[in-house]
Amino acid sequence: MSDGNKIFDDLGKLMNDAAGVADGVRREAETAVKAQMERLINDMDLVKREEFDALRELVQVQSEELEVVKKELEALKSKKK
Repeated sequence: MSDGNKIFDDLGKLMNDAAGVADGVRREAETAVKAQMERLINDMDLVKREEFDALRELVQVQSEELEVVKKELEALKSKKK
């Protein structure tokens, strides 16, 4: 009976070790893929979200100012006629 328990204990230890190794391989693969993706993104020279949002806000403000200038110009043109 103790031989059967020892076999199951050994089998359980073996399965735990295999699960640990598989988890280590998974983490290593995730790290490698993440590093490769970061390298790829850096090579693409993408703009950061904060920079994009700041530029979008600047363009929006300038568009509003441009509309005001256009209206003032039209008003001046109509006064001149």
